[in-house]
Amino acid sequence: MKKLILMLLLIPSLLFAQSEGVKFEHGLNWNQIKEKAAKENKFIFVDCFTTWCGPCKYMASTIFPQAKVGDFFNAKFINAKIQMDKTKDDSEEIKSWYAEADRFAKDYTVRAYPTFLIFDSKGNLVHRIVGGGEADAFIAKAQKALDPNTQYETLLAKFNADPQNATIAKAMAAAAKDAYDKETQAKAEGIVLSTLSTDQIFTKDNVELLLSSASIKDSKAFNLIKDNPAKFDAVSEKVKANDFLSKLLIGEAVNTKIQAKEAVDFAAIEKELAQKYPTINTEKASLEMQPRYFAYTKNFPGLRDSFNKYIAKYGSAITAGQLNDMAWSIFEGCDDPACLKAAAEWSKLSLEKEKDAPMYLDTFANLLYRLGNKEQAIKTQEKAISLLTDATQKEQYVATLQKMKKGEKTWQ
Repeated sequence: MKKLILMLLLIPSLLFAQSEGVKFEHGLNWNQIKEKAAKENKFIFVDCFTTWCGPCKYMASTIFPQAKVGDFFNAKFINAKIQMDKTKDDSEEIKSWYAEADRFAKDYTVRAYPTFLIFDSKGNLVHRIVGGGEADAFIAKAQKALDPNTQYETLLAKFNADPQNATIAKAMAAAAKDAYDKETQAKAEGIVLSTLSTDQIFTKDNVELLLSSASIKDSKAFNLIKDNPAKFDAVSEKVKANDFLSKLLIGEAVNTKIQAKEAVDFAAIEKELAQKYPTINTEKASLEMQPRYFAYTKNFPGLRDSFNKYIAKYGSAITAGQLNDMAWSIFEGCDDPACLKAAAEWSKLSLEKEKDAPMYLDTFANLLYRLGNKEQAIKTQEKAISLLTDATQKEQYVATLQKMKKGEKTWQ
């Protein structure tokens, strides 16, 4: 199936009430919102969004309407929305907030969307979250705003006052990550690592810290993992040292070439990395990156050949999601029968790994249709629809089915 569509609807007004889920204030100005928070002794949750931001729309249409999300936010917060951009369709109420939106952007350094700002009952900024997420994870992030020991702004003040305190630095690193404050996160992580011995560093509690800090090539954490792979593997349940480091190195090398608008020679990259990092094997990471790169550059024969090579060598480790993503890339952008046939085989393999998954059935149906097997495509799409419970997805799948029946294109 095509990737989950995030842009489902535009938010019709700045501050609005919903029939369920999170109840956002409507018709109040900022001072009135603060007064209400003080009266009810609640924190203030502010969703800073734009009309063009896909994740903003996803949060508005999919996460905030959920009952469990509403139960948490309505009990703990006075909730508000502020539209940070300006459009010709803005209502008078949205326009009345233009000056306040500009002030929020300046005073609270709102630069990415969505940004969620959390204030205490007196209107003091105590926490921020940058980026959306699924319901349970987002609730967990917002829960941190209620505790001074995990509040981003509170921790930042403590960290700046006592930057060598490892306990504060560790909490700061976690809060900075949620706030997308990479500079503070890197600084805090460095402080934590510098205070620990090698044996103290390699514990299960420090795995996430190591991985986050090691995302910068040749950093202290990067070299710690590189020089102690066995110790890292002994405490890491998510990823092995070589897999993590090799993906990081290959990804950075490829991105550097792309940004410089240079051709990517994977063999040359592997050779160069082998000379600089002889203990890190980049073969698998390189082979995994190649089809993604060819999909990005729309070199579909290259995508087909490299992904088939990857499947042949690492097929048991490949996921249904990876197979589906590559198959969909071919379907969306390529009309070469050989490539489409290869993609159909990948799609079939994804269904062997996860039988009767509607998402993968949808991809297979679309590929069958584009290959000219209309009858089987329709049957497969009908099966996908019968397995769906989400009304929005079902509507999208039904629309695709109708196009198939009418003989219309289901691709762009």
